[in-house]
Amino acid sequence: MDEHYRQSIRQFLEKYVDTWREKDVETQLIIDSDRDHYLLLRVGWEGEKRINYSIFHFDIKDGKIWVQENNTDIELDKDLEEMGISKKEIVVGFHYPKMREYSDYATA
Repeated sequence: MDEHYRQSIRQFLEKYVDTWREKDVETQLIIDSDRDHYLLLRVGWEGEKRINYSIFHFDIKDGKIWVQENNTDIELDKDLEEMGISKKEIVVGFHYPKMREYSDYATA
């Protein structure tokens, strides 16, 4: 199952890697499939302001996909569901642990 998760996360991130394009700010796709960390980052400069933040951050741990960060309004569960991943296989890691039990997603 982890290999399916790896491929699905990679496919999801590659779908969005070209969404944010600016002259001096690049979008970087970071994949560490050995340790199961996956990030889409924005890095560069807007005028004199330094830009360095994650758009998406996923981990695979304990047999589940952990969404550690989603700084968009993209409902990623729909994309993942189309790839055969249910909400019960996804942990919303940026939600406080006690609040997770009130969602349709996995708690941990």
